[in-house]
Amino acid sequence: MMLEFFSNAEKFEIGLVVSGFMLFLVVIGVRVAFATAGAGFIGLVWIFASKMGFERGFMVAVKMVGTIPHSKATTLSLSLIPTFILIGYLAYHAGLTKALFEAAKRWVGWLPGGLGVATVFSTAGFAAVSGASVATSAVFARIAIPEMLKLGYDKRFAAGVVAAGGTLASLIPPSAILVIYAIIVEQDVGTLLMAGFLPGIVSAVIYGGLVVGLALLKPDLGPPVRGFTWKQRFESLPATFPIFFVVIIIFVCIYGGVGTPTEAGSLGAFVILSMAWYRGMRWKQLSSALMESAKLTVMIFTIIWGVLIYVRFLGFADLPTIFANWISNLDQAPMLTLIFILLGYAVLGMFMDAIGMLLLTLPVVYPAVIALNGGEMVSAADSAFGVSGVGCAIWFGIIVVKMAELCLITPPIGLNCFVVAGVRKDISVQDVFRGASPFFVADVATIAVLIAFPSIVLWLPSML
Repeated sequence: MMLEFFSNAEKFEIGLVVSGFMLFLVVIGVRVAFATAGAGFIGLVWIFASKMGFERGFMVAVKMVGTIPHSKATTLSLSLIPTFILIGYLAYHAGLTKALFEAAKRWVGWLPGGLGVATVFSTAGFAAVSGASVATSAVFARIAIPEMLKLGYDKRFAAGVVAAGGTLASLIPPSAILVIYAIIVEQDVGTLLMAGFLPGIVSAVIYGGLVVGLALLKPDLGPPVRGFTWKQRFESLPATFPIFFVVIIIFVCIYGGVGTPTEAGSLGAFVILSMAWYRGMRWKQLSSALMESAKLTVMIFTIIWGVLIYVRFLGFADLPTIFANWISNLDQAPMLTLIFILLGYAVLGMFMDAIGMLLLTLPVVYPAVIALNGGEMVSAADSAFGVSGVGCAIWFGIIVVKMAELCLITPPIGLNCFVVAGVRKDISVQDVFRGASPFFVADVATIAVLIAFPSIVLWLPSML
């Protein structure tokens, strides 16, 4: 109703002023959650007060903003996040991460840079039961780096492998970032989780190939590990079965339609908890897992609430529609525009965390990309990117989450690199960034592959 009182130009001006203020708050160091919530609230007050008077407009804005945290926190989709995060921390305390790394070491350690390849594949395996990249990096900084340093690996290389390998948790289901993307753009969570599986495998294989290539070019980076018999290799597999069991649970629930993603996460957490108790986990370790899961969940929820307040304001200001119309009318190839958007994400990711970056930009960028492709109802044959309207929502989601992975290892705010340096006090954050820099090239290659071959993303969801 309030939109009728403003022309398109006025709405655009209000949207730009408030968005500029929000970006200013982010630049000066205000947390994304508070910057977006504050700017969104001010924008709503501005709109309502213009026609109702300040006092009444202020109260209407307060009531609207006050309903958002409760209405969103009680949605079924968000309940996925704490269960997926809890699975990861319980798996660590159950010793399953060590078992994964040991099995990977025995099976692929003979390759050049074998422990690095083992780290990549074991982080990918751990990502299949953990939705948090930061947790994955922290865990393997404690497990994999000491093993690599003991064998004579270059410390920068070892740290870079762990930081880059941790990013796979953003793409391989269960992924907290994919859940957040699904909520913001109102797509099916289960479909997006399935869509991330094959791209996650492709990304892990490219990472592994990069490690082998670097070790071949410079053998002293990472010598191979030899001497394991076939008997020892097969003996390492049973300890990893709980993780594969959880992966099967998630696939059966989502892919087979047996249950919801939330039920899959809850059942997976129960399985890992049972295994952790069986392996000797005590109350202190359980308490630590619960507290770490709660802290990370609260952080994510707070960011979501703040951004959704800002999104509500954007809806009144009509900024996403205006931006989408502008993007779709540009006199250049749609693919070129998409590349420029992704380059914008690469730059923005240097200064923001991945979750905040996606939550901040998707309300405006997502409608623009859909419009650029031809709209929500376009067929694959008539689209700009060779995917249908529904397919574009899924395909772009995987690409933009992969961009978020890339931003986790790029300076100056590459969070995974800071986490690894925080765990390993003997390795500076500058060394971690240097060690992770080759994986930037691998991520660019992965994104190029996903853009060129959308079927890698869309094949598994099409089977649902």
